[in-house]
Amino acid sequence: MASKSVVNEAHEIQLAIELVNLGARLQLLESETSLSRERLLKIYKELKGVSPPKGMLPFSADWFVTWQPNIHSSLFMNIHKYLRDHAGVDGIDAIIKAYRLYLEQVPVPAGEEPVLSLTRAWTLVRFFEGKMLSFAKCCKCSGHFVAHSLDLHDDYACGLCHVPSRAGKTKKAKDAEAALEMVA
Repeated sequence: MASKSVVNEAHEIQLAIELVNLGARLQLLESETSLSRERLLKIYKELKGVSPPKGMLPFSADWFVTWQPNIHSSLFMNIHKYLRDHAGVDGIDAIIKAYRLYLEQVPVPAGEEPVLSLTRAWTLVRFFEGKMLSFAKCCKCSGHFVAHSLDLHDDYACGLCHVPSRAGKTKKAKDAEAALEMVA
C-alpha cells in the first residue's frame, strides 16, 4: 500500500515538473496535482530560479475571441479535440500533449513568449467544458474557430478569412517597419 502512494507521489512530482517547464502558473499546478502548495513552490523555485508570478489567472473568455489569440486558441483547441476524439487522451494529459503539438506548429522566437500560454490553454479547455466557448464553423474556409457559445454563428467568418483592418499593427511591428525603411 505504501509503495502505491510513493509511485503516485512520484507521478505527481513528474507532472508538476512537466507543467512548470511548459510555463504553468501555481494555480494550475494546485488544481492538477495533489501536492501541497509548499511542495509546488519548492519545485517551481528549483526549476525556474524565481518565485512563481503572483496574480489572478485569466478569467475572461473575451481574450480568446480577439483576432490573434483566436487563431492560436483555435489551433490549440482543434489539436486538443482531435487527441480526445481519436487518440483516447483526456484530462491534463490531453492539454499537455495538445500544447506541445501547438508549440511545434507555432515556433516561438528566442526570448519571446508564445501567444497562447499553457495556463491560458488550460483555462480555454475549462471554458469549453463550462460551455462558455465553443467552435464556430467559418462560412468561407470551413475551419472551426473558438467563439462565444451564445453568439450567432450562421455567417461566421474567421480572422484568417476576414482579417480586421488593424490586425498586426502593433508597436513592435511598426518599429520593425520603421527600422527597415531607415536601412533602405
